[in-house]
Amino acid sequence: MANNLTARVRDRTLLHLAGHTATRPQKESTMRSRYPQSLAMLTVLLAALVTSAAAQAPVSATTARIQELSYQFEGAPWSSVVYENVGVEMEYQMYVPTTYDGSTAYPLMVLLHGLGSNPGGVIRYQGLTDLAEERGYIVAAPMGYNSRGWYGSRGTGRASNRGDDANDPANLGDLSELDVMNVLAMTLEGYNIDRDRIYLAGHSMGGGGTWHLGIKYPDIWAGLGPVAPAIYTSPDALSAITHIPVIIIQGDEDRLVNVDIARRWVAQMQELGMTHQYVEIPGGDHSRIIARDPDNVKAIFDFFDQQRKN
Repeated sequence: MANNLTARVRDRTLLHLAGHTATRPQKESTMRSRYPQSLAMLTVLLAALVTSAAAQAPVSATTARIQELSYQFEGAPWSSVVYENVGVEMEYQMYVPTTYDGSTAYPLMVLLHGLGSNPGGVIRYQGLTDLAEERGYIVAAPMGYNSRGWYGSRGTGRASNRGDDANDPANLGDLSELDVMNVLAMTLEGYNIDRDRIYLAGHSMGGGGTWHLGIKYPDIWAGLGPVAPAIYTSPDALSAITHIPVIIIQGDEDRLVNVDIARRWVAQMQELGMTHQYVEIPGGDHSRIIARDPDNVKAIFDFFDQQRKN
């Protein structure tokens, strides 16, 4: 079992991806101070509210075309490293625009779900597939091994030893991260993807995963879109991705991920002179601001439309 996946994942996913850096203008935003809530209580409530919001999303013509897929998760097929707790069927979901025929390279959005949710929940956020169809984006939503893997953002192991977490693999964080990178690698192999337009976005736990994977694999992404990001590490890590544009969406009345977390990361982006857009929703909660508000989903597409690696 491996503790660090960076080199092994790059053997496959970065083979055709060249990193670019650029100097970009700083954008302004406002900051205030509040204190984050208890992480243990947050974990329970995140799972309930993210799942509930996703379940209420209405069905559209495009959501009916979402592909429900799976693959045999055997660790990293391009590496000789042996992983524990593999050999399982892993679900993921995709949306491919009706206009895609393989002749033109399309942008790709990798989309990470929140705690207690799944790929089918996040990819059905209201308006998301309609906008993917309209703007010509392929969307890939991985599972992250299970509904509480955290995509590696809380370390290589399990998040806790309580409740369902106690039965999770000891290397859950590694497996969750690896699943995302597997889905990315399969999508790059199976579709004509514009390597200068690969984006990563996620909500809640998925927002934390967006920060983690964005920082760990900085040569891949043309833009990041963390929404109400549940991240508990220092924003000092942003120094590794000053070249990547970021849009953050956050409700100022979010009772699960305190607005002060987003504000601290935005302040650091300002200090570093990063290209960023901060959308703070007055009265905004944790889930409905993105799961049930297509205007905020549209803001992510609008921002990504303007970003390319080169």
